Amino acid sequence: MKNFRPYRFPPLSLVAGVSVASAAEAQASLADGFHQGMERGYREGHELGLAQGRGDGLAEGRREGLRTGRDEARQEVLAQFDSLAAPIDALIASLRQMQADYQGALRREVVDLVAKVARQVIRSELVLQPVQLLALVDETLATMPPAREGVEVFLNPEERQRILELAPDRASRWTLIADPRLEPGECRVRADGREADAGCRQRLAACIEQLETHLAEDGEEVAP
Repeated sequence: MKNFRPYRFPPLSLVAGVSVASAAEAQASLADGFHQGMERGYREGHELGLAQGRGDGLAEGRREGLRTGRDEARQEVLAQFDSLAAPIDALIASLRQMQADYQGALRREVVDLVAKVARQVIRSELVLQPVQLLALVDETLATMPPAREGVEVFLNPEERQRILELAPDRASRWTLIADPRLEPGECRVRADGREADAGCRQRLAACIEQLETHLAEDGEEVAP
């Protein structure tokens, strides 16, 4: 028969004490681990958030810097362009002014030439046919109220004499009066106290004025 050695269990008080101490230590260790985890999580989260914030701020700062740099560069280029374009604009304006002055001078020369030629033609025609002045008198009287009394026509003395010689019948309709103050081709009409210019000068002046207006309008249409 085998020999058995008896086993002695530890006292219950010792077992209970060890169990209570182990539980307390475990609870304390768990609390410390919880606090350490909290602190670690806070620290890591803070560091992560700080790093991310720095990265986002750096990216936004870079984008804002690029925008600011582009705007400043654009403004600088525009300012340089304006400074370079100013002399060119002044030159273009000067050339346009020179062109306008040239065209204006050319128009004046054309008008003066036309007026000079017209005066010579009128003078030559009146020398050959001074009776044409009577047609001007008829046109002038047609624009005036009907005369109840005689009509007086003032003429250059030489032209009056030639008209009396060449067309006495037509000249007899009015009273022709010699006026040495009138140049050849000039004529004035007086009827019922009213007086009008029937000569060639004012008619030529009206034609020249129309010519100047027409040339000026053409110049405005051609100008850029």
